[in-house]
Amino acid sequence: MRLVWLFLTLVLLVLLPFAVWGDQFSGYFDLQNTSAVLIKPGRAWAWVVGVVLLLLDLVLPIPGTIVMSALGFIYGPFAGGIVAGAGSMLSGLLAYGFCRKFGRPAARWIAGEKGLARGEVLFRGAVGGWMVALSRWLPVFPEVISCVAGLTRMPFRRFCSALACGSLPLGFGFAAIGYWGHEHPMIALVLSAGLPPLLWIILGPLVVRGRESPKGESPEINS
Repeated sequence: MRLVWLFLTLVLLVLLPFAVWGDQFSGYFDLQNTSAVLIKPGRAWAWVVGVVLLLLDLVLPIPGTIVMSALGFIYGPFAGGIVAGAGSMLSGLLAYGFCRKFGRPAARWIAGEKGLARGEVLFRGAVGGWMVALSRWLPVFPEVISCVAGLTRMPFRRFCSALACGSLPLGFGFAAIGYWGHEHPMIALVLSAGLPPLLWIILGPLVVRGRESPKGESPEINS
């Protein structure tokens, strides 16, 4: 039960900026304004601004999918998708790494040792990978799940694989919507939304199998 409190605490922390600044940010960051913000330093540097905005989405109510669509509008569905997917991955890695490095004492105080142990079992198993991959398509949950994965010390390679399965299709999907989605928005959205579970079905078993070496050694990052 105390593990649930950890989830709820993180959800509240993520929702707090939306409650304070949500209206202002959502009113400003439409596709046209976001594209203008990205391209202001020049087209060659728009990708840097886009990645920074996707990282700031961890603590500010910036609509990340609009940023991804703007990247597609500027660079096209392929190059824009690469930048959008990479930005989403970096955002998840930042949340994971920060919480893994600095968040354990607070998590232990909220969830207790038993709660954290249950979380570690959950995120070291197959369910953890599914949660990370599929959460990228949900509001609020990408930040929350990445943080919990770090707090419970989900194996780094498994986290990265699941994160890629969710982030890359998301990035390419919304970049495609920004580029030509006005003509076929549902096709781009449905195809990209269906890829994360398909990719994790393929890659998940390979990641688990790769952890098992003949000598019983694990390539995972030490706690």
